Amino acid sequence: MSFRSEKILSLVGEDFHQKSSSDLSQMFRKILADGVHGICFSAYKEGQAPGTILSAAQITERIEVIKPFTKWVRTFSCTEGNELIPAIAKAYGLKTMVGAWLSDDKEKNEEEIEALITLVKAGHADLVAVGNEVLYREELTEEELLDYIKQVKKAVPQAEVGYVDAYYEFVNRPAIVEACDVIYANCYPFWEGCHIDYSHVYMQNMYYQALGAGKGKRVVISETGWPNVGTAFEASVPNTENALRYFINTQKWSKEEGIEVMYFSAFDESWKVGAEGDVGAFWGLWDKDENLKY
Repeated sequence: MSFRSEKILSLVGEDFHQKSSSDLSQMFRKILADGVHGICFSAYKEGQAPGTILSAAQITERIEVIKPFTKWVRTFSCTEGNELIPAIAKAYGLKTMVGAWLSDDKEKNEEEIEALITLVKAGHADLVAVGNEVLYREELTEEELLDYIKQVKKAVPQAEVGYVDAYYEFVNRPAIVEACDVIYANCYPFWEGCHIDYSHVYMQNMYYQALGAGKGKRVVISETGWPNVGTAFEASVPNTENALRYFINTQKWSKEEGIEVMYFSAFDESWKVGAEGDVGAFWGLWDKDENLKY
């Protein structure tokens, strides 16, 4: 972390203690109106979840909501209608980070990989992500994941290919770093029980660990965010003020330092309450009905 970064964060932190909720909301809306680098995108509406076949119409409706506020969208799957998202996003002038969802279902993995390759060949993917936290979930071995990454790189050698996981996985797995053109690091102080007052410095440390592991490779923060509703996780408290503070700090820092961030996420999604608990449904900048929060 540079002295310059520490100074910026210190000033922002001091300002927050003098800000009302109304002040924070105004700051949030100004930053969003000025535009952010990227947003993690999903088209699942209330009552839908993975397994639902998404329509072009609902994808378009949601792309139209976020289009004025971001340069990039990040997707998570290339099947069940998700393969339509990149072309629609491109039609609206957005860049795309396109992800294949991998798991312990090998047959489904092949469908995802083939669809991902098709999207890249069609010119719909600016960045390519082969898998998301599959090592963290222990659903594939490192060797199996490396085989999928190699398969994609062989099929589309022109693509910028990487893998998405928690920042520390790249510190611990140099073979994965070596295989990737780009490092996609998920950085969540919330899930490490960090108090909001220290959350941004904590997140910076996560990023710089991934940057160090990358040894000069491009590093994108593929996910970071803070929920506004739900049960606290250790010292991490989900509420409106904390969600606003985290968003503002992240966007100010990333713009100042030129850090690529795919903020998590565009919309609240009720289906996510399973493994994540009640906070899972409340990470969006817009609510489940596509109304801007805050």
